[in-house]
Amino acid sequence: MGKVKDIYNMQFINQLTKTLKKSSPDFNEKEFQEAVYLNDWESLEFKQRVRRISTAMFESLPKAYEEVIDIFYQAAPSFGGLAGIIFPDYVEQYGLNDWEKSMEALEFLTPFSTSEFAVRPFFIADQERMVRQMFNWAQSKNEHVRRLASEGSRPRLPWGSTVPSLKENPLQFITMLEYLFQDDSLYVRKSVANHLNDISRIHPTAITKIVEKWQGKDQGTDWILRHASRSLLKQGNRDILALFGYKASNKLQIRNLSLIKAAISIGEELLFSFDLAVETGTKVRLEYAIDYVKNNGNQNKKVFQITETVVEDGLIKSFSRKQSFKNMTTRKHYPGVHTLHVLVNGEVKASKDFLVN
Repeated sequence: MGKVKDIYNMQFINQLTKTLKKSSPDFNEKEFQEAVYLNDWESLEFKQRVRRISTAMFESLPKAYEEVIDIFYQAAPSFGGLAGIIFPDYVEQYGLNDWEKSMEALEFLTPFSTSEFAVRPFFIADQERMVRQMFNWAQSKNEHVRRLASEGSRPRLPWGSTVPSLKENPLQFITMLEYLFQDDSLYVRKSVANHLNDISRIHPTAITKIVEKWQGKDQGTDWILRHASRSLLKQGNRDILALFGYKASNKLQIRNLSLIKAAISIGEELLFSFDLAVETGTKVRLEYAIDYVKNNGNQNKKVFQITETVVEDGLIKSFSRKQSFKNMTTRKHYPGVHTLHVLVNGEVKASKDFLVN
């Protein structure tokens, strides 16, 4: 599987060059490609390539902003998906001084790719005006524009630039998100759930109140609430666990927690097994967690879900799992004593230490 940055390959750049030339006869093809393929091109990561291409377009297209946006209206529909964010990135860089034209452009461009990253600097430039714009977009007939309202205003948007005001006051969009709860588009509802999950990392009690207010209204909203609560559930938040029916109980037990090997090496797998014993039937959320040793010697807990189910009285069920300790780009392992925990409804019911060499 290739790297994400490789969507901007020679074939893409050539196609973009031809399309821009067709839309703008004055477009300087040679200057554009020279500006893209500087000596460091191969070393650039995805977002760096996005910025390189949008900057190269600025250098080789007409200088009048309105004229360039008109060119994009013709060219952008040929470049869908993630690769198409080069056009909103141009607006992000060069459109802050022409608000109305830029808002029209971002609304037009987002269905072909996404304008969620490009709206962030506009929040910093004029917070109140951009908030009004998001509420307006939330009422659009186009699902991509409604999704932009939710996604672009997320306080912790992955890959998005940080907007301090969105983190400081994430509750300002609650009424907008509630308006979108019953949106016809799953694409929009997923964004709403992710936005609420961001808020839960900052104001967990606010999400608890929203779940209390909306739970049981309809199946679609319940899905949003559940997905929005996933971080709080993993954290073992007692209030949110109880709202979803996962109650702490001494009648839920973990027995016979066993490690196949008490010591493993980096690159190997931790193999373990245990029994779940239930006296009284109830809803069960079963997880395991590992306290990973960090480079500084401290520990960092990571929770992994096993199952969510309704169990009957007197159930005894065996589980076995394995956890890889291969180094990855997302997690590097360090030697030392780690701890395995098995959790039932957010409570640690059994633990064992093991050594990583």
